[in-house]
Amino acid sequence: MPKYKPSRIADAHRLVGPVPFDDFPEDPRAELDRLGVERAYVTHTLSLYADPQAGNEALLKLGDPRLVPVPVVVPGVPGACAPASPDEVRDWGVRLVRLCPERHRWELTGPVSLRWLAVLGLPVAIDFEETSPGGLLTLARSLPDLRILLLNPGYRRLRAIAELMTEIPGLWLEIGTVNTQGGVEWLAERFGASRLVFGTGAPLVDDCGPRYLLDHLSLGQDEVDLIAAGSLEGLL
Repeated sequence: MPKYKPSRIADAHRLVGPVPFDDFPEDPRAELDRLGVERAYVTHTLSLYADPQAGNEALLKLGDPRLVPVPVVVPGVPGACAPASPDEVRDWGVRLVRLCPERHRWELTGPVSLRWLAVLGLPVAIDFEETSPGGLLTLARSLPDLRILLLNPGYRRLRAIAELMTEIPGLWLEIGTVNTQGGVEWLAERFGASRLVFGTGAPLVDDCGPRYLLDHLSLGQDEVDLIAAGSLEGLL
């Protein structure tokens, strides 16, 4: 039986646009309605799989307040970055950016990246598979005020995740793939629900599983509400 159903849900990790080699709907809003999700923070698939600049341009044209843009940023020297400068990102008025150093072949903790992120002053979202525990620790120690949302952590790396959350106070965790019994509760007990964020990774990752998990957490109502939407607001 459901433990407690939160009144407001925000999906911190969702994609819009075509997905190569898969027949997924490009518009997520019907699925948001079905799952009772009020708002989704979305990245365009073109930014992930092809051209970050073109994907970001398409993302920023969506014009729906329910779909909050999370553009992909590729730090680099002039002519090898997207967009042209950190100031352009700030002009977009976004609240969160996504980093894909492995996919787009740049160094997360290199000097150019650290300068960009320091100027941006924005929270960043990064997939666990795009970096390493050592890379995240170096990033956090180089930029101690940086807020990081770790996406797709999985459940097989809970020891590493717990170590990271202990060492990096500015690390928030997306729970969508922490789908082992009692895993989210274990993290909430040690680090607080205020650092755990609901997200799905849909449509590449099933969104029904995380949504079911949210409704069946063995946590208090205040903690569930934090994970459903409040923790993300705190991060941003």
